Amino acid sequence: MHDALKMNDPLPSERNKSHAPDDTPASNTMEETNTPATEMAMDTSQPSTPKEKESQSYLPQKSLGFWAIIFALCAAGLLTALEATITSTALPTIVDDLGGADLYVWIVNGFFLAMTAFQPLFGQVADIFGRRWPMLFATAAFVLGCGICGGASSAEMLVAGRVIQGLGAGGVNVLLEIIVCDILPLRERGKFLAPIFGIIALGTALGPFFGGLIVQNTSWRWVFYLNLPIGGVALVFLFLFLNVHYDKETHLMDRLKRIDWIGNIIFVLAMVSILIALSWAGSKYPWSSFRILVPLILGLLGLVGFLAYEASPWCVEPTMPLHLFTNRTSTTAYALTFLHSIATISAIYFLPIYFQGVRSASPARSGVDLLPTILFLIPAAITAGGLLSTFGRYRPLHHAGFAIMVIGFGLFSLLNANSSTAAWVIFQAIEACGAGVVLPVLLPAVQAALTDADTALATATWAFVRSFGLIWGATIPAAVFNTRFAALQNTITDPAVVAQLSGGQAYQRATKKFLDTITDPVVKGEVIEVFSKTLKTIWYVSIAFVALGFVLVNFEKEIPLRKELDTDFGMVEKKKADGDQPVSQPEGVVENKRPEENQAAASEV
Repeated sequence: MHDALKMNDPLPSERNKSHAPDDTPASNTMEETNTPATEMAMDTSQPSTPKEKESQSYLPQKSLGFWAIIFALCAAGLLTALEATITSTALPTIVDDLGGADLYVWIVNGFFLAMTAFQPLFGQVADIFGRRWPMLFATAAFVLGCGICGGASSAEMLVAGRVIQGLGAGGVNVLLEIIVCDILPLRERGKFLAPIFGIIALGTALGPFFGGLIVQNTSWRWVFYLNLPIGGVALVFLFLFLNVHYDKETHLMDRLKRIDWIGNIIFVLAMVSILIALSWAGSKYPWSSFRILVPLILGLLGLVGFLAYEASPWCVEPTMPLHLFTNRTSTTAYALTFLHSIATISAIYFLPIYFQGVRSASPARSGVDLLPTILFLIPAAITAGGLLSTFGRYRPLHHAGFAIMVIGFGLFSLLNANSSTAAWVIFQAIEACGAGVVLPVLLPAVQAALTDADTALATATWAFVRSFGLIWGATIPAAVFNTRFAALQNTITDPAVVAQLSGGQAYQRATKKFLDTITDPVVKGEVIEVFSKTLKTIWYVSIAFVALGFVLVNFEKEIPLRKELDTDFGMVEKKKADGDQPVSQPEGVVENKRPEENQAAASEV
């Protein structure tokens, strides 16, 4: 079986050509002299060489097993996305039942901390141990965390369960993207990443709605128990269909020695420091407090130290090798991912503030009002993924998506208490279309200038950048919201109401529940007006982020996307009976070469 795959591997010189960095002069590589149109013109049914014939035959079939894997990945991604936001509306009820109000922030942030901090590690583990067992471990950890949270008898137990959930969610999010990249050529990935990312966005947006619905009609414990049956089905599907070959000869201790333990420890400690600062900033302490600045600065310095260690000779097998950032296309795509994440989560977090704090909608109703974002984001993402697969060009999609997002956030700044339903539905549709167009074509742009041997580490780095952007996208606008509200609160005539909204409490109190406590209609109108004006500032900040993204797209190069799969972890193949040519095995399973073969392939590039 390994021999069959080796028949399809390009020669070292050909591999270097096909995966040349994007800064290589165009005359030096075939890919950079060919456009998608010329590639199609050159594609004939009779290859000119046997080598070309073999390479073209390496196109994995989309069999029943293939679709079973995609289904399991979608289910796992949906559940992890739901858990990222479902506690936002259920949290008050949970705290009332379990107590531990001082720990409430870690019920949310413990999840995000574990999810973000361990994503690069999962990428490296996937390269060392293959994809199957890390994915099964991550999914099982997530399901276990759900069970612990649902059965929690104390706030401390709940936080522990959320950390385990986050650990599993981080692994699932990284590995599902890696697996998609393993079983599909680069040209086709956007078409399949689009619905997966769309489903993840659906889960993120619907989390608050389901959280509110559950606590209103049954026990809050079903916020977590809900995941057990679906997660169990996903785990079974992965166990049955995600069958991979892995090296049984290398001793476990030898594999463990390959893990970048020092680098990962530095990285995790840096992320803990940063997330502690961001969790407290603007709510528990002001941004200017040393309790915020010290851990934030230490964490950022820790990230710098982590990158320095990764580049040092002491790090034999880095978790985040710096060659991932040595070409401008991949580096720009990472930056675009960060900006897109900030803007997208800002819309998902602050549109409910508009619905609840300005239009006096309930949490459940605000979840319904947010549906246009999802209903338009998913089709836009699927369309963009199809266009990427058809034409192989990501720059026009990046330009179009960020431009549409600028328009969408600009229209959001026009919303107020008197805006019609048609206005906020149409405005959401426009912004969501822009976000959806960009969503599935970021990762292929990152990978275009890299080799397929870099898939796991590049994808894990991309997932971390995306998660890091989501964290900042929830933190920066919240700080801006509280700061801007403080500057406008002198227009509220009731000192008691002002006192309740001061000290960084405005963001937390932008709810229908708080507005209903204000009996004076004049004061209530004043508060709503200040909320509305404050949100305008949030939308202006979001415009700045997506406008910067639009400008940065110009730094990308348009690199033709590979149509063949050149990976050590692709679909299992077997030879025909005559032994002439490998054909795809119909089970749709994933193959993983031995680690030493993977290292050899990477060293050739």
